[in-house]
Amino acid sequence: MIVHRRVLVLGGARSGKSRIAQKLAESASPQRTYIATAQAFDEEMGERIAQHRREREDGSWRTVDAPLALAEAIEAQAGPAGVVLVDCLTLWLSNMVLAERDPERESARLIQAVRDAQGPVILVSNEVGQGIVPATPLGRRFRDAQGRLNQRVAEACDAVVFVAAGCPILLKPAAPLDLRLG
Repeated sequence: MIVHRRVLVLGGARSGKSRIAQKLAESASPQRTYIATAQAFDEEMGERIAQHRREREDGSWRTVDAPLALAEAIEAQAGPAGVVLVDCLTLWLSNMVLAERDPERESARLIQAVRDAQGPVILVSNEVGQGIVPATPLGRRFRDAQGRLNQRVAEACDAVVFVAAGCPILLKPAAPLDLRLG
C-alpha cells in the first residue's frame, strides 16, 4: 500500500526548514523531484539557488523550475512512485505579486493541486507573522497574504512541521510522520 502524505514545513529565515524537508523527502523515496520557485534577481539570490542545487548534487534529485506555474508543476510531477519537494511557497507568492497575478486565485489552484496530488508532497514556507510589523503597506499586504496561504496549505496537509533553530516540531500530526512509500 502506498502512503500518500502532504506535509507543510514552516519556519523563519535560516531556521533549517529546507534541510528538514529534504531529509523527509530523502526518507520517502529514491525518486525525488525538487520544484524550485526561486528566481535569481540578484547575485546573492543566485548564490542561494546554487547552494541549494549543490546540496542535491548526488544525482538522486530531478529539479523542475516553477517560479509561477507551481500548481501545474505539482500536477505534472506528483505521482505515486516518488516524492515532490516544493521550496518555497514564500518565494512563489512573491513571484505572484511581482507578476501582478491574483494571489488568492493562484493560491486556490495550488491548494487544489496539493489535494489532488497522487503521491507525497512536501511544501516549504516561511512563517512571516512572528516578526516585526512591516513598515510599508505592500509589506503588510504580503505578510497577510503569506499568513493566509500558510493557513490554507496547512489545512490541506495532514502534517505540519515547524522548524526553529534546526529543530523540527510536529504541529499537526495525522499519524506518526512517515513518508515511506509502499
